[in-house]
Amino acid sequence: MHSKRFIDQAPLEIYATLLDEGRYVCSVRTMYRVLEQENEVRERRDQLCHPVYAKPELLATAPNQVWSWDITKLLGPVKWSYFYLYVILDIFSRYVVGWMLAGRESAALAQRLIEETCHKQAIQPHQLTIHADRGSSMTSKPVAFLLADLGITKTHSRPHTSNDNPFSEAHAPSSPSASAVSRKPVLSVRLSFPGTTRSTTIQELDCSARMWFTTGWLQR
Repeated sequence: MHSKRFIDQAPLEIYATLLDEGRYVCSVRTMYRVLEQENEVRERRDQLCHPVYAKPELLATAPNQVWSWDITKLLGPVKWSYFYLYVILDIFSRYVVGWMLAGRESAALAQRLIEETCHKQAIQPHQLTIHADRGSSMTSKPVAFLLADLGITKTHSRPHTSNDNPFSEAHAPSSPSASAVSRKPVLSVRLSFPGTTRSTTIQELDCSARMWFTTGWLQR
């Protein structure tokens, strides 16, 4: 089996070739037994070696180092109608540094909210990292260009990983739709979160959201 003729052949091929030549040396099982004694029974093809992979983490040791943001769908006045709540959360203090309620999901609205929030919080270049999932608004060019202009590092959740943005996902009763609140184990205080019941107008929902974010619940 170590001969130049048979070195790249399996024992069964060697066995069949020798039988065709009228020679019988040993059984196929005996060949495997001999190879096993020499520690040569293994996969002969090149194997892919996966490097040790560590789950990426974002660490904040002070406010305004890492923000997380997301867009939550809130129930509208009629079935299949929704409002959209944009929320930016500081992961160190759990303080909502910026939020906006809109009638649609838009990259331009997200860009405006992020820019206004950064100015309000006096964010300096290379100070902040903003994390988000891979929604269309989060990965849009307007938002990416804005963050590059402001010197802000952006990160996104890993593909097909739903729990890579836990801070923003956990602050609302449910995501992406507040209509699923009854299916999620949340604190009873969260039942007052705006959008868990249908709102007549966006102004009514805006008042509820304003009360929610000014009561300091997220800092409790």
